[in-house]
Amino acid sequence: MFIETEMTPNPATLKFLPGRDVMGDTTANFSNVEAAARSPLALRLFDVSGVAAVFFGSNFVTVTTDGTDWQDLKPAVLGAIMEHFTSGEPVVQPDETPAADSDDDDDEVVQQIKELLDSRVRPAVAQDGGDILYHGFEDGVVYLHMQGACAGCPSSTATLKHGIENLLKHFVPEVNEVRPV
Repeated sequence: MFIETEMTPNPATLKFLPGRDVMGDTTANFSNVEAAARSPLALRLFDVSGVAAVFFGSNFVTVTTDGTDWQDLKPAVLGAIMEHFTSGEPVVQPDETPAADSDDDDDEVVQQIKELLDSRVRPAVAQDGGDILYHGFEDGVVYLHMQGACAGCPSSTATLKHGIENLLKHFVPEVNEVRPV
């Protein structure tokens, strides 16, 4: 198995591409080992000393270091990913909780915001090893949650303010501001 790696804008985070599906149409974010309880792959990665956070995208895994040098950490992370995919275990165990609220309940403005995020923002952010999730819209302010390589990235504020905020303001006049959650 050959796993490619890519740098991300966040120097503490590296993107690993195993050459196969990781999460399909969904994502999963694990900020600590306790949050990773239902993911055999995330638990395996947290067993590597120096791993601070793990994020799964459609076809990639991003790993954030606690400050450990990537030269020391990268071989162990590659080994953990390879070991997992050869084990046949699922990336994440199925979730038993009921599904979240349907988009059918969203008003037209919120649906427009979500559509723009899904079609224009999330694919670009995924290229950098992260994801951005809609968290709410209130009094002209869109609240977004950055995950994966985007969480804690030095350029994430600029991405939110200059990129996403300008895009949303252009297409959705009701949007005045974008803030991180």
